[in-house]
Amino acid sequence: MGIRRVIVCEVQVPFVHGGAEYHVRALHRQLLAHGYQSELVSIPFKWYPKSEILAHASAWRLIDLSESNGEPIDLVIGTKFPSYFVRHPNKVAWLIHQYRAAYELCDTEYSDFTHNDEDVGLRKTLIDLDTRMLGECRRLFANAQNTATRLAKYNGLAAEALYHPPPFADRLERGPYGDYVLFVGRLESIKRPDLAVRAMSHVDRPIRLVMVGEGTQRMRTEELAVSLGVADRIEFAGSVDERTLGDLYKGALAVVYSPFDEDYGYVTLESFLSHKPIITTTDAGGPLEFVAHGTSGLVCQPTAEAVADAINRLASDKTLAARLGDAGYDRARLVTWDGVIEKLVGDSTSPKS
Repeated sequence: MGIRRVIVCEVQVPFVHGGAEYHVRALHRQLLAHGYQSELVSIPFKWYPKSEILAHASAWRLIDLSESNGEPIDLVIGTKFPSYFVRHPNKVAWLIHQYRAAYELCDTEYSDFTHNDEDVGLRKTLIDLDTRMLGECRRLFANAQNTATRLAKYNGLAAEALYHPPPFADRLERGPYGDYVLFVGRLESIKRPDLAVRAMSHVDRPIRLVMVGEGTQRMRTEELAVSLGVADRIEFAGSVDERTLGDLYKGALAVVYSPFDEDYGYVTLESFLSHKPIITTTDAGGPLEFVAHGTSGLVCQPTAEAVADAINRLASDKTLAARLGDAGYDRARLVTWDGVIEKLVGDSTSPKS
């Protein structure tokens, strides 16, 4: 009879919509498009104060999704922490990320976990629980090799990297290599929007920077632009619709994508599908699984001067920008949903008719 009814588990932060949310909802839509009955199950998540984390994880553990309305649910797919705590005899995880503040970000500027006794105890509990809950899964995948490597390091679990296309891949087009570089992402510290702004102090005119996204660091980033005297060359576009974003990719010279240790990030593939090269950094994580320095983009040190040098290089040689962008396109076009669905659903890839 095969797999027929599939639940996709989503961790929802109300009023926040980013790559993880697009990832989960796109999977749900693709399951439907591939002929499966699929539902999206969401539970809100709040991570502060830290005492809330285990309570929210427990909420997922209380959920039994083995059946609904008297009919069995054939498969559940967990995604990011703590959705994979859910109970089901046929559970698969496609790991977007764990609670990173308790993992590799601990004791950095991007985490509120330190090495005091309370934090050490909570961190150990979270890692032990993750190991157990993810260990229950019949199959274990990660959205990128960077995520899989972290899982092996901290939890001793092996996962296969499973890449998927960005949400509006089929609507991205090639365009001219214009007079601006593009930054796309949440304006949060870990995405390092400040690095792109600081780089503009060293970028030759008339190149501009267009920043797409909202976040808690928007005001601080705008204030930084003013203090550095580059505000007149930076446009803060805020949240934009897909058509506008596609047009911005289409007309950009290149895309600056320099988060700290990113797991995957749609921006890399969105840029490549628009034939635009990526400027990224040696510590960016996931983007480095796609960006080869001098082949499909430029990889530099995470300093304002180095990012600016990369921008200036492409601005002075748009033939190079086009060559790198075309190579990126050749890489990105090979990433499709068909292989993802086949892997996640397993051997029974045909739904019941």
